Amino acid sequence: MAAVVKWTGREAGLLRVAMRMSGKAFAEMLGVNSRQIPRWEGRGETIELSLPNQRSLDTVLAWCPRDVQQRFAALLTERAAAEHDARVEELLRTHPGTRRRLADGKLMALVEEGVYLCGPDNRSLWLDAFLIDVYPTTNADYERFVNATSHRPPQHWPQGRCPAGLAIHPVVWVTWHDASAYAHWAGKTLPTARQWEKAARGPRGRTYPWGDEPTAAKANVAETGIDATTPVTRYQSGVSPYGVFDMCGNVWEWCSSEEEPRSGRYALKGSAFTSPLERAAPHLHNAASASMKDNDTGFRCAAQP
Repeated sequence: MAAVVKWTGREAGLLRVAMRMSGKAFAEMLGVNSRQIPRWEGRGETIELSLPNQRSLDTVLAWCPRDVQQRFAALLTERAAAEHDARVEELLRTHPGTRRRLADGKLMALVEEGVYLCGPDNRSLWLDAFLIDVYPTTNADYERFVNATSHRPPQHWPQGRCPAGLAIHPVVWVTWHDASAYAHWAGKTLPTARQWEKAARGPRGRTYPWGDEPTAAKANVAETGIDATTPVTRYQSGVSPYGVFDMCGNVWEWCSSEEEPRSGRYALKGSAFTSPLERAAPHLHNAASASMKDNDTGFRCAAQP
């Protein structure tokens, strides 16, 4: 559940919207004059509500059904997620290193050759240039692959069809073998763990794609309270220095790097909506069996430029 440290008119208004209630009904539930609600919402963040009203709102939120809590959490983070600087559009629209691959039509970003600061100790490591998908592989992307190859669909698709409401959410319930099969079909590979980390942190070793501050509102992690995948285009404020989205949170992403030779365990990067922000730093290590699949695990692809 999303926690509210301080209730202002903005948060109260978002809760009312999430509950699908009129101002009058919301006021009656809170035990305040109905004229208070438009006043709160009109003043937004400039008005801090009284302590009794804050306690009432805490209680209402705690008793809300889970779907209402998820809507509230999504609304609460929407503005912070969308705030971004001009480089996002510049990188996606005009950067000469950003191009589409014909095989699956996905937008890819160029990560130039050179040294980057790697791992928790920021040691210098050289990598050749590579391309990486700007967005994780979505359900819509994966459906094109399934239709073209008759590969088995993910278990959460009803009747084996991509749910319309999840088309631009990252595909999940895919094993490392599934992700590798998609990459082969698309004429790509899964990124190595080092490639993935450089694409997320940039050459200067940022702690997170957006910088060094641990800001949960810039990624779909457990602290946001959404408790589900979100569209891959949502977190513009969390974009990496190369214009790559969702390198923290949303879903864990399979990499091609094997934990140990012939171990059958492969690197996972980025954390997920189920993970706390402390697990989202791109330099952190995680791995799983190639046959593992879960509702918070997906992938993106890489390629040679």
